[in-house]
Amino acid sequence: MSDNRVLMTGHKETFLARVLVKKLQDAGLDCVFVPWTVDSINQAWEGTGLVILYMDEGEQPAQDVLHFLTDKMGEEDLHLVTVGEKEEVEYVASHFSEDMLYRSFIRPIDNEEFVKTVTEHMKQLARGEFKRSILVVDDDANYLGLVREWLKGTYKVSMVNSGLQAIKFLAKNKVDLILLDHEMPVTSGPQVLEMLRSEEETKNIPVIFLTGKSDKESVMAVVALKPEGYFLKSIGREELLEKINEFFILHR
Repeated sequence: MSDNRVLMTGHKETFLARVLVKKLQDAGLDCVFVPWTVDSINQAWEGTGLVILYMDEGEQPAQDVLHFLTDKMGEEDLHLVTVGEKEEVEYVASHFSEDMLYRSFIRPIDNEEFVKTVTEHMKQLARGEFKRSILVVDDDANYLGLVREWLKGTYKVSMVNSGLQAIKFLAKNKVDLILLDHEMPVTSGPQVLEMLRSEEETKNIPVIFLTGKSDKESVMAVVALKPEGYFLKSIGREELLEKINEFFILHR
């Protein structure tokens, strides 16, 4: 299911909240309002692509709601738009990482600007612009194609079939994670990692090795290079997606 719903949540659906929901609906967006309780938000969550936290003067969501939203949004890499007085907006912002906060609107808000902002976000979401980017480096074309098919629905995936191509690609492109084959001819995975760590522009890019060898000695040799982790090439689709998702949650 595509994440095309705008979920607005607040203490109650006041007249001004209804106006904003109606304007978003008139702009062609699937927008719903739910009270800010964990149960209400959770029941309406499926298909959500953006969360709007609507606060009337003096109102703030409870801690359990904020914790639920940070966890749920973190799992799915969603953004938050806040609407309220300056004090309430700043309070909510203190509970979220900076990359989760898309835009804040301080009252009185410009309705036209609000609708334009939300509409543009949903267009960007539909284009996949908020997906995390992964570079897969492997000399096996069949394995490259397989991993791409597994990941492309969730992430922006780029592929190269040699270490040198990876270095050239990263000179012009930014990625959030590199899946790097450990055993490659000419320039091996460890050599590529060494080159990445020696350059200021690439030294902080997380690298997870892909290895076909599962014996203890081989695994320890991979771990000794201090990558962010390693995956055996025998890993299945669901486990790979789950582990990458866990990695991004832990390294927000």
